[in-house]
Amino acid sequence: MRKWYAVIGDPIEHSMSPLMHNAWMTQENRDASYIPIHVLPENLEQSVASLKTLGCSGWNITIPHKEKIIPYLDELDESARKMGAVNTVVRQQDGSYKGYNTDGLGFVRSLEEVIGNGHRHKHVLIIGAGGAARGIAFALVATGYTHITITNRTVSKAKAICDELDVEAIALSLNEAEEQLNQFDILIQTTSAGLNHSDFALPFSMNRLASTAIVADIVYNPLMTPFLNEAKKKGATVITGLGMFIHQGALAYSYWTGTYPEAEVVKDLLLEQLGGNLLHVNR
Repeated sequence: MRKWYAVIGDPIEHSMSPLMHNAWMTQENRDASYIPIHVLPENLEQSVASLKTLGCSGWNITIPHKEKIIPYLDELDESARKMGAVNTVVRQQDGSYKGYNTDGLGFVRSLEEVIGNGHRHKHVLIIGAGGAARGIAFALVATGYTHITITNRTVSKAKAICDELDVEAIALSLNEAEEQLNQFDILIQTTSAGLNHSDFALPFSMNRLASTAIVADIVYNPLMTPFLNEAKKKGATVITGLGMFIHQGALAYSYWTGTYPEAEVVKDLLLEQLGGNLLHVNR
């Protein structure tokens, strides 16, 4: 029987997940398809029940449902449990549904795709203290990164994440982070602020950014966010959010199918849709 997968969210029309997953399924000659489904927050419980009834083999979750879907699932992977959020659901052999979170590990794989794994003892600054920051922080520590600092407008939120990590992590205010900016080797912008150029304000001045720094943004549309543009002006190596998007999707795909798809199969296709031609930009 033909399998089908989906992505649910509100809004959903912007999602490029169907383009990506259908390309992988075509490349692997799978008898399957992947569709977007618009789910309003008040309809989440009913929609999840419908997905189960209709035999959906798995689905992705985007905003605003990543946390609120948890009560409607049968089981959580450790990553989803720690992060308190789910972005991937897998129908298991016994018919139950298990939630995973592939965002954090997807980011780490995209980072090391560019810089390798020789930077795990470098100093990392995570900007933001939301769900994405939490996922990335846990994934970095699980992968072997040992020096984590988190900065946020509300410092208590950054400290709450630091207290849960298995390494000694530091929470800073935005002003403190700006003053110490030249001490960080890797900067990771995890907020959604860069989604709209007109509304974006840099969290702090980039004047003290080291030219040797590696600067990543999890936003992939626009490809080059204002944050990355400022870092590029300082001579830093910048990494767009497209790699994270691809690898978090590839992990989800592997949970559904048992095979890890090729990033190169979809990279140019997604770049064409974004109107860009760079996955990362070296200084």
